[in-house]
Amino acid sequence: MSESMRKLLIVEDDLGLQRQLRWAYDGYEVLVASDRAAAIDLLRAEEPDVVTLDLGLPPDPDGVSEGFAALAEILALKPDTKVIVASGHGARESALKAIADGAWDFYQKPIDIDALGLIVERAFHVHALEAENRRLAAQAGGGSVLGGMITAAPEMLKVTRTIERVANADVSVMLLGASGTGKELLARGLHDASARRQGAFVAINCAAIPETLLESELFGHEKGAFTGAVKTTEGKIEQAHGGTLFLDEIGDVPLPLQVKLLRFLQERVIERIGGRKPIPVDTRIVCATHQDVDAMVAAGSFREDLYYRLAEIVVRIPALAERPGDAGLLARHFLAKYAAAMNPQVTGLAPDARAAIDAWGWPGNVRELENRIKRAVIMAEGKSVTAADLDLEGEDDGTVINLKAAREAADRKAIRHALARADGNISGTARLLGISRPTLYDLLKAYGLHG
Repeated sequence: MSESMRKLLIVEDDLGLQRQLRWAYDGYEVLVASDRAAAIDLLRAEEPDVVTLDLGLPPDPDGVSEGFAALAEILALKPDTKVIVASGHGARESALKAIADGAWDFYQKPIDIDALGLIVERAFHVHALEAENRRLAAQAGGGSVLGGMITAAPEMLKVTRTIERVANADVSVMLLGASGTGKELLARGLHDASARRQGAFVAINCAAIPETLLESELFGHEKGAFTGAVKTTEGKIEQAHGGTLFLDEIGDVPLPLQVKLLRFLQERVIERIGGRKPIPVDTRIVCATHQDVDAMVAAGSFREDLYYRLAEIVVRIPALAERPGDAGLLARHFLAKYAAAMNPQVTGLAPDARAAIDAWGWPGNVRELENRIKRAVIMAEGKSVTAADLDLEGEDDGTVINLKAAREAADRKAIRHALARADGNISGTARLLGISRPTLYDLLKAYGLHG
């Protein structure tokens, strides 16, 4: 069998259906698993690009719990996998939930082999296109997308496409993600992509303003409403009339103020503190938080009715560690930005710095990366920022899918360190690694590294 033949994993516990599907796909290398454990073992060993998954797997063949667990595990190990789930009669809700959880498509049982064959072929085609796009983006150094976001990761590109789709639908959007993932940048990108782009974009961090002042900041106040109110002042909601108001850390809004915010969202009118006249306001709300809002609603610290008003569309933003390749792209972007302003002699990243950036887990996300690069540019004594300038040890804290991937990661690390020690000299690097120059050139090409 050709090594280049595309691999299809069929996860199905019905032996008769297994045989039927196996023989239906003579153009692929077909792998078959009867349960979740066997499917994950094959995924690790063979890395198939496409998986067909029956949600009814043992020990829950009449339910979907085991199938959903398999789907989650497959996508966690290999996010680019195209998973096509099986949906029995009356199980459309399960199929739609699977799509929401990351499945690529679904097919109905009993199976129409020809129809499923078209779905599978399309999945392989899309997977190949996405892989080529990632390769070209990496070669070109990535690029700027919505709102100036620097990314080439499919996980983040999916987020930006979602935001672009909802930009012109006048609905409230909630961005969920850890601190430092770029929520305000995406909110501004949503505003710029919407019909409100000519209006104001106003941002406020609800966690940074004392509770006693937050109401005045949002709704404004009339002259004389309280001590120090020497003039009538518009609040942020009014300032964003015709545009977009970004409420960062919405989870920190106190319950009494949540009531007033809910009234605005329902009636689209406000009253300033000390005022008596309702003021109509046409402002779109985009909010964000790093907190678990569902848990806050369950605990009673966040109003459920307000949550549903704010979360008409929910967009979850991946952490930087979940965006393969983006740390390197962003590092080069920030280095160019800060070197021009603070230390023009710095022109790039040393090989050990690139290796450390790729290996680090970035718990503080993009904000941590930007701060480290800024500090490193200031501290660098030579033309290149080193791992020492970044204060990174370069230890890999990630997981790998199988032994082959682990070996490749070790090879990359060894080659990068040797390149750094040899100052990029190919002959010196090959000598340090104990291999020939042609072998080193082959490895550099295979791993997309540069001498």
